[in-house]
Amino acid sequence: MDRLQFEVPVRIALEPDLPVEEIYGVEQALDFLQDWPVRKQGPVYQKAFNACFGATVDVVKTEDACRAFMAFCRVSRLMARDMMTTRKRDGEARGMRA
Repeated sequence: MDRLQFEVPVRIALEPDLPVEEIYGVEQALDFLQDWPVRKQGPVYQKAFNACFGATVDVVKTEDACRAFMAFCRVSRLMARDMMTTRKRDGEARGMRA
């Protein structure tokens, strides 16, 4: 497995009526982030971008870059509904962590 590949693809939906897209790794996430409109970029975007870029130069773990990208997708309301599941662990309901 490529070191920059996500363990599980991040599924996003740009619009409710469009097909779900899958982001398979850091480089694909970076491509997506680079196309994100400047007027919509904020601190969560910047954290995701920095984490993904950092992963390409081996200063951030791919898993951490994936979490940052997922957080960006969740905050931006891009996360596909099937990725928004909650799990119970240790008696506590949690969403997927970012």
